[in-house]
Amino acid sequence: MTPSEASDPGCETSPETQVPAVLSFPELRVLKKRAAFLAAARARRQGTGGFLLQGRQRGDDDAAIGVGFTCSKKVGNAVARNRAKRRLREIARLILPELGRPGWDYVLIGKAGATATRDFTDLQSDLRYALRKVHGDGR
Repeated sequence: MTPSEASDPGCETSPETQVPAVLSFPELRVLKKRAAFLAAARARRQGTGGFLLQGRQRGDDDAAIGVGFTCSKKVGNAVARNRAKRRLREIARLILPELGRPGWDYVLIGKAGATATRDFTDLQSDLRYALRKVHGDGR
């Protein structure tokens, strides 16, 4: 507030104009090193209708969530692979901050004929299901 606003009684901040508190989610960090992908490949995995999820607990003090994406040539040409990876990136951006665990790395692997064509809400449900299974929460 400026000094002139402070003296103006009609310029008070109301609860409607206050900025709500921002929720704090762990940082999402994209996996780029081959070693991180290979380590995830040796860890837990869960297949779904739209993709395969691999997840592992890193065991370090870093609280960030690591996430990587891959699609083989079985998914299709470069255009199809890029479309599938864009969809995987978006579901990870939406779901992992709230359901992913800090200190874990996740790799989402696209499936041929499924990742690019599956309904987007089904892909989100697939990721929620796979995270529960990889974490051991769902039986």
